[in-house]
Amino acid sequence: MSGVQNISRRDFLKQSGIAGAVVLGANVVPGPMIAAVRAQSGGASIQPNLFVGIAADGTVTITCSRSEMGQGVRTGIPMILADELEADWHRVKIWQAPGDAEKYDPAGKDGQNTDGSRSTRHHLDVMRELGAAGRYVLEQAAARKWGVDAGEVYAKDHRIHHTGTGQSFDFGEVVDAAADIEVPTGAGAPKLKDMSQWKYIGRDMPVVDNYDMSTGGASFGADISIPGMKIAVVARPPVYRGKAKSFDATAALGVQGVEQVVEIPPLPDDKPAEFRALGGIAVVGTNTWSVLEGRRKLAIEWEDGPHTAHDSSTYDDELRAAAAAGGHVIRDRGNVDEALAAADQSLEAEYFVPYFIHTPMEPPAAIVDANARPVKVVAATQSPNETRQYVAEALGLEKSDVTCEVTLLGGGFGRKSKPDFACEAAILSKMIGSPVRVQWTREDEIRNGYYHAASAHRLKAGLDASGKVTAWHHSGAWPSLIALWAPDARTGHPIEYGLGLIDTPYDGVPNLRIENGEASAMIRVGWYRSVNNIQHAFAMNCFANELAAAAGRDPVEFLLELIGEADVMDLAKDGVENPWNYGDSVEEWPIMPKRLSNVLRVAAAKSGYGKTMPKGHGLGLACHRSFHSYVAAAVHVVGSGTMARSGFPRWTWPSTAAGTSIPKG
Repeated sequence: MSGVQNISRRDFLKQSGIAGAVVLGANVVPGPMIAAVRAQSGGASIQPNLFVGIAADGTVTITCSRSEMGQGVRTGIPMILADELEADWHRVKIWQAPGDAEKYDPAGKDGQNTDGSRSTRHHLDVMRELGAAGRYVLEQAAARKWGVDAGEVYAKDHRIHHTGTGQSFDFGEVVDAAADIEVPTGAGAPKLKDMSQWKYIGRDMPVVDNYDMSTGGASFGADISIPGMKIAVVARPPVYRGKAKSFDATAALGVQGVEQVVEIPPLPDDKPAEFRALGGIAVVGTNTWSVLEGRRKLAIEWEDGPHTAHDSSTYDDELRAAAAAGGHVIRDRGNVDEALAAADQSLEAEYFVPYFIHTPMEPPAAIVDANARPVKVVAATQSPNETRQYVAEALGLEKSDVTCEVTLLGGGFGRKSKPDFACEAAILSKMIGSPVRVQWTREDEIRNGYYHAASAHRLKAGLDASGKVTAWHHSGAWPSLIALWAPDARTGHPIEYGLGLIDTPYDGVPNLRIENGEASAMIRVGWYRSVNNIQHAFAMNCFANELAAAAGRDPVEFLLELIGEADVMDLAKDGVENPWNYGDSVEEWPIMPKRLSNVLRVAAAKSGYGKTMPKGHGLGLACHRSFHSYVAAAVHVVGSGTMARSGFPRWTWPSTAAGTSIPKG
């Protein structure tokens, strides 16, 4: 248990003037917070720093402290608590927590950041405990009312039942009695339900926001309006860390609805980009169309700055050369060089992934009133507390001086964990003395957002006479996302290594080396969906299939041999002492080759792998460990250039493939 306790004592409820409710999950907070939450809940119950509240009418309000961006977290996290509470899902309301990690990060692990596939992983246990605590106090309260032993009562379907008489109470009928009951901890803590008793967890549930999202009732960042608010768009430098030398706003100011054109000062050269506003020319007015039209009519002369020479064609070649050179060994097993020299056959291949950018359906938007105290931020953000931090810095304030309310996100993928857009709104609000909504467009995002890193990968492997891999060498190069904080960073960070590279689960290879070559960051690189797992999985699986083709072996059988059947893979044996493991310990979340082998077998069986394929058809499989999940995919390809051999489909790689088979001698 996490030390859950009932803090809504009878006296506290009476003093607050809101009797008839029980609240669980946190500490008493000062009156202003109580008043704010009381207003939010219509006065029926209060919810100060808590995760579940039960009102006198039986309504259960559950706090969601993670951002909803289409993944269903506002359904998934609350339903865990509701399941343990035995609440009727139709009588549950969801309350979106503002940014405050001390209050709304019950697991204490990720500061309310919705990223890294951590929401359910880190909150399953604690939300179950909170639900069990609620169930416990309701059962105890009912037992008191009936004057019976608590062992004779149980919660089910939003009611408390007495086994002896068949009597029952609705949840709301016992909340007053429940307000005095302590929740025991330690050995006496409320018992969690057995998995067989779950009715919501692991089941298909209707997403709570689907109706509003489908009918236009949902509120996203661009839907929010506050009194006196202005709309702004920003013309940003075409080159990363560029600046405006001069601008002429005459034509822009001639557009009806445009009120001001102001400059957001460029970020000082000695300040790393991080999630700060980089500067630009802002057009401010009364409506979005007007400011977009005004921005189109700006005349700006830009100074491109230090990255003006950054060009994809030359940079791509630099990455390829860096991958071939390697240099920074991050994992080493056996003697790869000797094994390659002794191999009966060797293969070398290169794989390249260009820059790309996720463009969520909803471009970034944030509203800031920098003239209020505390500063008010309303944003479509994945990281409300980092938003508070960076907005406070932009305004010369403390983080505690800034609040952040979270709207629904029309997609996020990692982009909206970077609050540069909120910083722009904060700076402009302070400059013009009014609340401001900064609105990005899709074009803004593609030109000036954060990019998924380009990367190059050079792989070599040796095969013995039976077609078994005796050596595996993988060297990669990419601009590091750590350059946002350390611009001179030229190699990757342990976080990037842990994203499907250093944890390469090929336990069946006796000689294995993984290296990282140097590369400079010339643009804002950030974490996006799957982060570095994308390029690592792509290179590793393609190369494994090329090796299988060179060896004349079944690709799935070949992959299974590479992976092996070990329950746990020990990276320490390969010189890796402290691997980054998605922020968790390898003891709690070990690397398990057998799980990857099993999921590959399941995907092969369910996809019909091994059956005779028509001419022009092929079936390929790949697998990877990512964010503690073990994933396999099967793709049925229809085209030309396939052939059947020994009853299994085989894709013949095009003549332009990078792989080149080199027989020994």
